[in-house]
Amino acid sequence: MARSQRLGTSSKDILGHAAPEPCLDTVQGGSNPSKQHPERVRAASANNQTWKDSHTRDADTAVALFADEVNEIIDPQEIKRLERKIDFMILPYLAVCYAFFYIDKTTLSYAAIFGIEDDLHLHGTEYNWLSSIFYFGFLIWAFPTNFLMQKLPIGMKGFFLMLQATARNFSTLAVLRAFGGAAESCSDPSFMVITSMWYTRRQQPVRIGIWYTANGLGIAGGGLLGGALCCVWGIIMFIMLPDSPVSAKLLSPVQRRMAAERLKENQTGVENKHIKAYQIKEAFLDYKLYLFFLLGVVGNIPNGGISNFGTIIIKGFGFSTLVTTLMQVPYGVFISISILTCVFLNDRFANKRCYFIVAFLLPNIAGAFGLRFLPLEQKVGRLICYYLTGPYNAAFVMILSLQTANTAGHTKKVVTNAVLFLGYCTGNIAGPFFYKTSQK
Repeated sequence: MARSQRLGTSSKDILGHAAPEPCLDTVQGGSNPSKQHPERVRAASANNQTWKDSHTRDADTAVALFADEVNEIIDPQEIKRLERKIDFMILPYLAVCYAFFYIDKTTLSYAAIFGIEDDLHLHGTEYNWLSSIFYFGFLIWAFPTNFLMQKLPIGMKGFFLMLQATARNFSTLAVLRAFGGAAESCSDPSFMVITSMWYTRRQQPVRIGIWYTANGLGIAGGGLLGGALCCVWGIIMFIMLPDSPVSAKLLSPVQRRMAAERLKENQTGVENKHIKAYQIKEAFLDYKLYLFFLLGVVGNIPNGGISNFGTIIIKGFGFSTLVTTLMQVPYGVFISISILTCVFLNDRFANKRCYFIVAFLLPNIAGAFGLRFLPLEQKVGRLICYYLTGPYNAAFVMILSLQTANTAGHTKKVVTNAVLFLGYCTGNIAGPFFYKTSQK
């Protein structure tokens, strides 16, 4: 029978100063976190108050929730109800927004089968450069927007997507694609920070997987429509999406404390608005930072090519433009199923995230070999091989969850996020150039 708990937390519990930073992958626990970290009744002692008073300026925002002594009895069932409420407050907004981001990435691919190369008189590798230049904009703005993401309007990105329909030559479209990439540079990093602010380490992979699943669902959208809706959705998110558990208007004061209390096992804090130089230095001295960069590169070289050349590959099998568009729908569904399968298997088995990364990259490797070596007349087999390239998305979800679970300190999270997505951009910039014009 579940026992009630007393809600009482010190500032050290929230900020995570009591435990060292976790190591890669081992932070993922398969058993009940509450059993691993038994709840204890903590009174707000004089020493704690002195500590908080001396660290007011640089304190985590969640400290404000525990300024006074708290000794409230909490029913475990109430925590479950709170977590369901948080899911409905956060995940739908992230998922819909991510679907629009995916539409943006694939707009050029759909435009390719509808004649954009002839319309804009593209020659040689100009289409490859249009694919890559989106991520140059992302790359340039990765660090600035990671530090300023809370001040940037999300709806700006959809505006640049709609403007792409007005382009009449390579140069104009290239500039607009670069601006679109810069506007998107806050998306994945901010979504990861939001996820880490609201969920425990064990819960993070499944929640990241849920909003990342919108990658597949975004295939059914259209470029101009997606851009218009992205602007509107940005306004909705600005109004409705809470900044953090500390300031969520839809939660009562008790629920806010409960939401923050759940996260103390993370030992990573909730949010801190002050940039701390020592955490920047610590991030660059941490070997994991460079591993995340490398994972970002190798995990996204396939994405850079497939997201822009996927429709061209399918049309090359002899399908019409309409059928090519429809054949992308099963691909999107397969991506969504792969992501959900991966995150729920990861939730079932403890400390296996790195294994799942490898496992869900293997189909991509097999599919790439099949596309390269299967005879051209084997259209069904080659189409299946193309579909096999989808599960790499699930592997990247695991990479994202590794990062959020292994980085403590808000400034260090921001820096590590930025470096991971520098790798993400590098892979996506390189990916299109693995596709040769002569192979059309």
